Amino acid sequence: MTTPPAPLKADFTFTGRIERTAAAAARAEAHGADGVLVNEMRHDAFLQLALAAGATRRADLVSGVAIAFARNPMTVATAAYDVQRLSGGRLTVGLGSQVKPHITHRYGMPWSRPAARMKEFAGALRAIWHSWQTGERLRFRGEFYTHTLMTPMFDPGPLPSGPPRIWLAGVGPKMTAVAGEVADGLICHALTSADYLRQVTLPTVHQARAASERAGLPFEVAGNALVATGRTEEEYAAALTATRERIAFYASTPAYRPVLDLHGWGGLHDELHRLSVRGRWAEMGRLVDDDVLETFAVHGEPQAAGRAVRDRFAGLCTRVTVSLSHDADDSLALDVLAGIRDRRAASAADQARR
Repeated sequence: MTTPPAPLKADFTFTGRIERTAAAAARAEAHGADGVLVNEMRHDAFLQLALAAGATRRADLVSGVAIAFARNPMTVATAAYDVQRLSGGRLTVGLGSQVKPHITHRYGMPWSRPAARMKEFAGALRAIWHSWQTGERLRFRGEFYTHTLMTPMFDPGPLPSGPPRIWLAGVGPKMTAVAGEVADGLICHALTSADYLRQVTLPTVHQARAASERAGLPFEVAGNALVATGRTEEEYAAALTATRERIAFYASTPAYRPVLDLHGWGGLHDELHRLSVRGRWAEMGRLVDDDVLETFAVHGEPQAAGRAVRDRFAGLCTRVTVSLSHDADDSLALDVLAGIRDRRAASAADQARR
């Protein structure tokens, strides 16, 4: 008899001002969210998660994502270890590479061979945490990072919970394979589809996992659903426009072209990229027709959209968060999550009756 898949977990993503983080996290947990994710856009991910840790007791806490290459493994190891301590072991360190212009021109940091660098970054984190947990000498030497000095003054000592989990964000096959090989989970980009997950992402990650030293250990696949919703016709119409523009922005990026190619929309990428280079952002969203919109996003009233998210990602991902337009209020996202939970509860009840 085949074991039914575990229920899809529903996470809340916070994108607001840092002074609202604690209240938003507490509210999400009270509304039943399985986890609280923070984006590193205008605020530091680990500072936000430290605030969320003090305001919650149960929810998983995830950086979705912290920009790895803007830092080095020791700085990430230290910040993450502190949040793991504050949260009682609820942290997942979600790391992303960003793209070269942001790393070199916004952060002023080096860029080379991102998949190989990310693999080594994860290995360095585990080596540092192992040293702190066991007291063993720190001896990590890699191509990109070297960590060989740890004196008692700078050693925070072991945590009862153990070190945090590591998830990696990936779209292309190389980074996706690295996630399967060395991480505890994969964070999927918002510009994805059920077909791309099924045909490209999951086979790549499962193959890498099976051939790695971590084969057999738990592994999460965290989906990221683009959702257009609203409580009034005006809100809904504005959300549809914002979601088309967001899809266009992502689809103009060369790194994400393979997702479009799978659906035969490579020409759309070419046109969107040309417009983005010319700074003609306002025109780009109008090129995203209904077929493209419905492939990469779900839309409808909040709880119906949540049910649609569950239909799309159940069986493909172990958990999912919803990505709304940036000016949407938190309560709207919680209403969408309620729709996901309703379907999850019904599925659990069906399994119990069998």
